[in-house]
Amino acid sequence: MATSAIIKPIVSKLYCSASQIVLIVRRRPHVVSGGGLVITDCSQKTIFRVDDCGTLGTKGQLILRDAEGEHVLLIRRKEGMFQALSIHRQWKGYMVDYEGAEKLVFSLKEPHLCVVKNNSIKVNIGSKRCSINKDWDFEVRGSFPDKACTIIDSAGNTVAQVGVRKEQQLMVVSKDLYQVVVQPGFDQAFVFGVIAVLDNIYDESTCC
Repeated sequence: MATSAIIKPIVSKLYCSASQIVLIVRRRPHVVSGGGLVITDCSQKTIFRVDDCGTLGTKGQLILRDAEGEHVLLIRRKEGMFQALSIHRQWKGYMVDYEGAEKLVFSLKEPHLCVVKNNSIKVNIGSKRCSINKDWDFEVRGSFPDKACTIIDSAGNTVAQVGVRKEQQLMVVSKDLYQVVVQPGFDQAFVFGVIAVLDNIYDESTCC
């Protein structure tokens, strides 16, 4: 008998699937109103989209929306003198309720040396670490610019894999279209909140 996947919501269980799911990421071209990302399933149904600072008119800010255009995550890069002197720049993702109150969902440390492709990036959940053995809850390993990286949790489990689509493997790889395989039980909204930040860090579609 097959064992049911353990649902691990970070944003909401609404974004967790009991089975593995493959989603396609398409970068929107930079135009006057900005770039961003569109995330679809294999039938080309929109699941999420990411609006960048060009669309929002606020530098260092991203919004992850659902298929209906509703806010899922508000993501900001922390600024200020302390950040300028720190060896890391920090991004924070928030859920915002109908009254405008913000709840911290995750924080991600962006190394200043992020030009090193294989430099791992650490992610923590909420205001306190969930892991008791490591100083991070999730880690991005591999090369996001090459679309060959993996998000793992502190126990070493694969959460999601960013890669080239099968139909692209015999062709020139396009950075404008790639796939993300999210493993059963893990929160897709959290995964794409992290991917939105990675896209911005590496000066891709969401970078203004």
